[in-house]
Amino acid sequence: MIDSIVQYFTNIPSAHRSAILLGGLTIFLLLESGIPLFRKPYNKWSHTWINLFFTATTVLINFLMASILLRSSDWVVEKKFGILQWLPAMPMWLFLIVGLLLLDLIGAYFVHWAEHKVRWMWRFHLVHHTDPHVDTTTANRHHPGESIFRFVFTTAGVILAGAPIYIVFLYQSLSVALSQFNHAYIRFPRGLDRLLSWVIVTPNMHRVHHHYTLPYTDSNYGNIFSIWDRLFGTFSRLEDEEIVFGIDTHLDVAENSNVGNLLKIPFQPYRSPGGSKFEA
Repeated sequence: MIDSIVQYFTNIPSAHRSAILLGGLTIFLLLESGIPLFRKPYNKWSHTWINLFFTATTVLINFLMASILLRSSDWVVEKKFGILQWLPAMPMWLFLIVGLLLLDLIGAYFVHWAEHKVRWMWRFHLVHHTDPHVDTTTANRHHPGESIFRFVFTTAGVILAGAPIYIVFLYQSLSVALSQFNHAYIRFPRGLDRLLSWVIVTPNMHRVHHHYTLPYTDSNYGNIFSIWDRLFGTFSRLEDEEIVFGIDTHLDVAENSNVGNLLKIPFQPYRSPGGSKFEA
């Protein structure tokens, strides 16, 4: 079975990766309609189209830069460079898990943490946090500038991890699916959520990250695995009834629903949030 997974993700067609993205969006949008966390009066389809615009820009940027990722992976395997290449021989299932953990740490957790700690990166990441109605489409609501430096960190992760291409493709597929899952605005059993959150990032866990004020905004950075938040002390909890989506510096719903304004946010004067995220 492991060999089949390796074979599939070594040669996975781009159409299959697109199907994972579109299929996931469709499934979770349907679940949100059937079992939403709470019923909220807003134009869901208008909201969806805004986020699909940013999904399209994210896909385009990743497509245009994909060859860099491929060449980086080929290079580390050829030169035997990176953590996976330096480790002793191990079972394939363990090799896959270690590879996924490393890529998730560098390409997801660390860049996300940096986006909250480095002001110029935060300016771009704000577009993601301005969403007043977080749902599965929010997963890819990233400013094109953010998509570029996230790609840079993913490439760095591939090089430092020494990841073969099948692990890279497996990671990207899981990253898309888990991001859509943990952003989904669905009613999920709390007991099951708490159990799963010891391993993966769940909807109730990630929802806390989208609460509009500090310190919750600066917590629960994980994408696939929850281990990093627990290990680095950035894990937090908040009851669903207490969570207010958005960010306290940008609460104007009209502004946050205008693509033109969202594209300009990184270049607008900095607004210091309550709790003083950065020095003014």
